[in-house]
Amino acid sequence: MFTIFDDELDALARRSVAQQQEFHAGLWDGERLSAHQFENLRESLRYVRKRSPFYAGRLAGLTDAQIEGLDAAEFARTVPFTTKQDLREQRYDMLSRPVSESWVFYETTGTTGPATPCPRDNTDSIVNNAALTVAYRDIFEQHGDHHVVAVLGPTELHSTGDTFGDVCRNLGHAVVKMWPHSPVVGFERALHMLRELRVTAVFCTPGMAMSLAKEARRAGLDPAADFDLRLLMFVGELVTPKLLENLGAIWNARAYSCMYASQESSIVGTAHADGRLRTAPLNVYYEVIDPGTGELVAPDARGVRTGELVITHLYQGAKPLVRYRTGDLVRLEPAGDDGSPAQVLTPLGRVRDRIDLNGRTVTAYELEDLVLSRAPGCRDYHITIDREADVDVLAVDLDMPDAAAAQDAHASLVAAAADAWGCPLTVRHTELGAITTTGAMVSWKAARVRDLRTASDPEHEAALAIARRRDAR
Repeated sequence: MFTIFDDELDALARRSVAQQQEFHAGLWDGERLSAHQFENLRESLRYVRKRSPFYAGRLAGLTDAQIEGLDAAEFARTVPFTTKQDLREQRYDMLSRPVSESWVFYETTGTTGPATPCPRDNTDSIVNNAALTVAYRDIFEQHGDHHVVAVLGPTELHSTGDTFGDVCRNLGHAVVKMWPHSPVVGFERALHMLRELRVTAVFCTPGMAMSLAKEARRAGLDPAADFDLRLLMFVGELVTPKLLENLGAIWNARAYSCMYASQESSIVGTAHADGRLRTAPLNVYYEVIDPGTGELVAPDARGVRTGELVITHLYQGAKPLVRYRTGDLVRLEPAGDDGSPAQVLTPLGRVRDRIDLNGRTVTAYELEDLVLSRAPGCRDYHITIDREADVDVLAVDLDMPDAAAAQDAHASLVAAAADAWGCPLTVRHTELGAITTTGAMVSWKAARVRDLRTASDPEHEAALAIARRRDAR
């Protein structure tokens, strides 16, 4: 209700919701969307150049006339990238408003380096939460009404609790926020609350859902039968369709990859009722580049672009980013005629998480998809890579309760890895430790892959440290 006390914010909130609803309903054509994007892109450039110490220097050579005349090609030629290193080094100089003009302060987890500040002002929250609320309404309505929603975030300095709490409140659902890794809450209490409150929906990472299921089984509970979950909304980690299917089966619930976002970039993609992640083009301008050359990627014959995602915020909040290289590989596809007019966005993993296997470059998505598409009912997995006799080899650890399915998975995986990447493969069946739950805090690769061909890196060491603490509980 904070907007009641500020006429400008009230107008912004009403305008944002109306625009998102109109766009979601297919009432915007391409011409209107393009006009909206470039009008707001130009406004963001003027805004950050005036307010952000970093961008005042970075964009000093960009004239008002150039800004006014920008089109897509000229924008890419004229405006330099913003990088993760810029965010780490410039910190508060990235901001376009001081923290005192924000309503809340967040920061990155800082598990592999200094945490970077990510404050939000009311504009940030209104614009992003409007997009989520409109997209999620149809999802929740498919699974009943009057949900009790658990939001399981990593820390109080992360936006998870506030964002999903506000969105669920907008939709009329009850919310309980709890952090199972907190010593005040813990997994035993979290599981108790899920049952006592008859929680029907959960926002969490895939790793958290796996951890909760393991703890439930240790307590003699069946995740599929002893809980009331209908809806799993996953965020924070790479998640392939097969992982969604497997986790949904474990909890007897429908699983969604509910959002593509980061602390720095805010909301970049939202889940829709068709189960796919889609762009939020009223809020974000998207480019796809070749991560090696930095050049724009041209669409293929089907209109699909694959490469590193670059985003520019189209709203003027506490920390708008201009041509920010996310470091993430994505596949961006045309909307199609069977759903939302927003493009389909598929995260494929970080650029730096690509793996060379016998001369073939493999993405995180491809590696996970190959394993899980051949391991039905798999509850968890981990991959070890080594090199023997000048050939890259794989060892896959699987947690599969069905012995017959596990045997079938073994043969199928051996054949698939040899065919796709020329890799001999062995399979081990075991219950895995907490290392696989560290993806959101560190990275997918640190959580899921141990590459013995290279020395241990800071991310792997950070994941091990977190896993040791969690395993020691």
